[in-house]
Amino acid sequence: MAEEEFIANQNDYLEAGIHIATKMKTSGMGRFVYKIREDGLYLLDLKTIDSRISIAANMLSTYEPKDIVVTASRIYAIAAAQKFAEIINAIFIPGRVTPGIFTNPYRKDYIEPKLLFISDSRNEKQAIKEASKVGIPIIALSDTDNLTKYLDLIIPSNNRGRKSLAFIYYLLAREVQKKRGVIKNNEEFKYGVSDFEAKVESRAMSTEKA
Repeated sequence: MAEEEFIANQNDYLEAGIHIATKMKTSGMGRFVYKIREDGLYLLDLKTIDSRISIAANMLSTYEPKDIVVTASRIYAIAAAQKFAEIINAIFIPGRVTPGIFTNPYRKDYIEPKLLFISDSRNEKQAIKEASKVGIPIIALSDTDNLTKYLDLIIPSNNRGRKSLAFIYYLLAREVQKKRGVIKNNEEFKYGVSDFEAKVESRAMSTEKA
C-alpha cells in the first residue's frame, strides 16, 4: 500500500503509538502482528490498522446514528469514544453495560441497537455478551491480548494509550462524516486529535504527589 493510499500519515500513526501492542497475544490476534520488539512488545501491522479503520467507518456510515451504540470502559477510551459518539450522533455508554439492556424489553433502559462499537473486548465483555445474544454486529478495537470471539470486525490497535485512542477515534469520526457526505474532505473536519484526548494528566500528577 502506497503512502497516499493511507487515510492518515504513517508518521502520525507511529507517533501516536497506535501500533504498539502488549507482550501477550491471543490466538485470534496473531494474524495482525507485524513483528516483536526487542523488549517483547508485539507490533501491529499499520496497513491493516489503516484499512480496518476505513472499513469500520464505511460500515458505521451505513447505519442510522440512533442505531449505533458505542461503549468504553477505560478512562482514556471513555474521553475519546464519547467525543466520537457525539460527532456521529451515536448512543454512548460509558463503563460497564447493564445486563439486559439489549436483551430485556421490560427494562426501562432497554435499547435495540443495530451495531455495537466497543473499545476493549477484554474489559467490555458484558457488552459483547449482550450483543451476541441478539445478533448485533460488533466492531471492536482490539489489542494483542484481547479475545476475538463474537467480534465481526476487528480494528487491531493499541486500545489503552491516550494518544493512540484519541487518534483512532479522531480518524473514525472524520471518515464516517466524509462517507456520510457531511464533509467533503479532511480540511472541512472541524475537530483536532486533541479534542479526543482525555484531560487527566494534571489530576494524575497531583495524585502521585499526594
